[in-house]
Amino acid sequence: MYSEKLSFPNEFAWGVSTAAYQIEGGADADGKGRSVWDAFSHQSEKIADGKNGDVTCDHYHRYPEDVALMRSIGIRNYRMSLAWTRLIPEGAGAVNEKGLAFYDRLIDSLLESGVQPWVTLFHWDLPEALQKKGGFANRDTVDRFVEYADLATRRYGDRVKNWMTFNEPWVYSFCGHLYGVHAPGLKDLKTTLAVAHHILLSHGKSVPVIRANCPGAKVGIVNNLAWIESATERPEDVAAARRWDLAFNKWFMDPLFGRGYPEDMVRHYGAAGPDVRPGDFDAIATKTDFLGINYYTRRLVEHDPSDPHIQARQTYRAHLPRADFEEWEINPEALYLLLRDVKKTYGDIQIYISENGASGADSIGSDGCVHDPVRVEYLRRHFAAAWQAIREGCDVRGYFVWSFYDNYEWGFGFTKRFGVVYIDYERGLRRIVKDSGHYLSEVIAENGVTVD
Repeated sequence: MYSEKLSFPNEFAWGVSTAAYQIEGGADADGKGRSVWDAFSHQSEKIADGKNGDVTCDHYHRYPEDVALMRSIGIRNYRMSLAWTRLIPEGAGAVNEKGLAFYDRLIDSLLESGVQPWVTLFHWDLPEALQKKGGFANRDTVDRFVEYADLATRRYGDRVKNWMTFNEPWVYSFCGHLYGVHAPGLKDLKTTLAVAHHILLSHGKSVPVIRANCPGAKVGIVNNLAWIESATERPEDVAAARRWDLAFNKWFMDPLFGRGYPEDMVRHYGAAGPDVRPGDFDAIATKTDFLGINYYTRRLVEHDPSDPHIQARQTYRAHLPRADFEEWEINPEALYLLLRDVKKTYGDIQIYISENGASGADSIGSDGCVHDPVRVEYLRRHFAAAWQAIREGCDVRGYFVWSFYDNYEWGFGFTKRFGVVYIDYERGLRRIVKDSGHYLSEVIAENGVTVD
């Protein structure tokens, strides 16, 4: 059988990703404040298995073990997030030195193990005290975020050289404020669009602060993007797919590159649109060093007049496989097409694939191992898709697999497993490297993949 070795550029950044709320536990340890996810996850009817994230992987107490495991696999880059409420429990005001010291210990441990930390400042766990004042719908929260970014980057900027301001503004704003399936669980379009605008504004206003505190560091933002296609050639489906692309992708991309919001969607949203003040778009378009892209699936879209947002819905083709997340089609070609389109639309920007992975119904086999062949093949094909985009001129500098280990998957609780390391929730949270973890180790060591 024909096979080919695909080699990646020298200094390509292979790594894994996590998020603080999903792994840390220690919900009220050492002065940590309460976040919107601490509140939301205790509303059992909102979570698939009724469980909360108070303990999850207990990374807060077991980080030395986790860092040692990264080292054993050969992980060289680790994308993590800070919990705002560990540093500033109420979101503003008094600083928690014990929380700051935890990340000192973690970052130092990573560096001593040869692992570079890539730090995301906001991965959805807004301090509940700020939510009670309106959260990101309140423009004052922009200033509170900049203060938090200032504190974090002054404290860790001597060691952290890669910063990401926000993770997936679309998810935080729309899933949390329009669909109500994420914290804080609201369902209002005007609030949603205000939150999205203020997140983008917070990003833009924090970039100069991060640069000043961390000379020579790289700063970016992470957007979740999907390749959008019309389900058919019918005009109504083509129009629906275009609306989906504008609302899902371009509403969060165009302002970063000085284009403002897409005019068609501004008209579509009408009075629900955000309050954009003079200078806002200039701030949002502050130049960054890279774009993080979280990619999981293609969206095949058809017209749906019953949808109150964009009159569109996702559909599927029966002959294409789907992951354990049933709405996520497995389509590595779409990653290639997306990367190519980002280059075409926004120019030669540095890109890091900051999340990509697949959930599976993983279990421990009779041999004591966790075999996940579907995930291994998923990663192999998506790595190859990224390689193809690089070969054709896309400036992709790194690839972070989601996730390092199984964790608390937001509204799905512990019902979804994305990790390349298995967490045995029934037996003391022991860690078991899955086949996909061993595969990733080989890819990193060889800086390449073999496909057939």
